[in-house]
Amino acid sequence: MHIIIDGYNLIRQSDNLRRAERSTLEEGRHALIRFLVPYRERKGHRLTVVFDGWEAGSPQEERDREGGIDILYSRRGEKADEVIKRLAAQAREETVVVTSDRGIAHFVERCGGTVVASPVFAAIVAGDHPLGMPAAPGEKFPGREEEDNEPAAGRRGTRKKGPAKKISRRERDYQRRLVKL
Repeated sequence: MHIIIDGYNLIRQSDNLRRAERSTLEEGRHALIRFLVPYRERKGHRLTVVFDGWEAGSPQEERDREGGIDILYSRRGEKADEVIKRLAAQAREETVVVTSDRGIAHFVERCGGTVVASPVFAAIVAGDHPLGMPAAPGEKFPGREEEDNEPAAGRRGTRKKGPAKKISRRERDYQRRLVKL
């Protein structure tokens, strides 16, 4: 499994990493890599962290590797979002993208990848998350948008008797991939 991480998005969605970033951007990046290395060693997944370099970066895309994690910096004039989309579109293996950016999420899902919200992934890495499985029937999945199942005002809904509503195939696929994390 290849996990592509929107670096600054994950940093800014995690309280501990955000504190490190307040010192300097570089300290925030190093804190993120230190946070991910034990997870990569434990799980063995291929991790790629993508950072923005579009304002003050190099004219070419830069690559680095630290603790077994691939690090990409977008080139000047290109946002990390575009690099993540390109990687997701070229993916030849099961791909999970970690971001809370809706534009990236929609693109990745259209390409057949899975998207995990940054706070959910941070909780999984830290061991504080029950891997996305709902604790009780009807509980919303963290980091996922749920459709509103209530009928529109003035319209009559159809109430069915029998077992509780089966979750959608999309949610079952999401749970199955989330458990692998």
